[in-house]
Amino acid sequence: MTLRDDGPTEISSHLFWVKQGAGLRLDQYLALNLSDAGVTRSRLQALIKDGCVTINGGLQKPRYLVRTGDQVAVTIPEAVPSALIPEDVSFTVLFEDDDLVVLAKPPDTVVHPACGHDRSTLVHGLLFHCRNLSGISGEMRPGIVHRLDKDTSGVMVVAKNDMAHRSLMKQFKDREVEKIYHAIVQGALPQPSGRINLPIGRHAVNRKKMAVREDGREAVTNWKVLENFPGTGLSYLELKLETGRTHQIRVHLAAIGHSVAGDRLYGGMSPSCKDYGITRQFLHACSLAFNHPATGEGLKITAPLWPDMRRTLEMLRELSAR
Repeated sequence: MTLRDDGPTEISSHLFWVKQGAGLRLDQYLALNLSDAGVTRSRLQALIKDGCVTINGGLQKPRYLVRTGDQVAVTIPEAVPSALIPEDVSFTVLFEDDDLVVLAKPPDTVVHPACGHDRSTLVHGLLFHCRNLSGISGEMRPGIVHRLDKDTSGVMVVAKNDMAHRSLMKQFKDREVEKIYHAIVQGALPQPSGRINLPIGRHAVNRKKMAVREDGREAVTNWKVLENFPGTGLSYLELKLETGRTHQIRVHLAAIGHSVAGDRLYGGMSPSCKDYGITRQFLHACSLAFNHPATGEGLKITAPLWPDMRRTLEMLRELSAR
């Protein structure tokens, strides 16, 4: 449902006289009327609280119920610069246009600034790289819609504006994005393929870990053996996610006794790992398939295996062939 009253009058100022939608919350009413302007409901709530929205010349809260004849004025400030300092952080661009950038994240790169990682994150690098950000929720920053762990390499999609951010977030939430990973894992799997359906929640003791828990959130991982390497104690898998829980692949594979090789947190760093050049968790986000936020075109972007993982696979193939 989209309500259309009078407005908007300018790019950054919008004026409405309520004719339809009486009884709706103010934030809901504005979200419906400003849907084409790419303004999210959470952003509107912040604007209301900041005094950028008036009802009949006065201020109200987001829960105010609009009435027929109300005059609703909205001022949307220009996006403010990010407080982060752009840095030239290395990553490979796989696809880019005015709405989004798809990149290959290197291992040993943190996506977001956090405690202990306040410099040289992927976000810092995106601020350096992207010169045409139009703002996410009023701030000139890239729109991160999903994450990869620090030591996981591979493909990520990032929004450049609110419209793209909202569309991609919805596609991830609605499980419309196809996410395929490749991993080298401990041991030989008992069958060619399988499906792991085990709920995941925060670990009861170690807060840095996730764990399989009965009271956890639904988590489903499909796996397929790509290659076995007899005599090495390692296998090469393709994994397709139905859900997107934190550490999902790492937790699920550890739960069935086949941890990602090199995964120190979940038991995948066996004594032989270094012999095969495995110094980090060998998990790679291979491809993402989604619909372009603006055109609706189906896109499937693939990131080549990172060189260290590729070298290890070549070594394992040679050893297995002897």
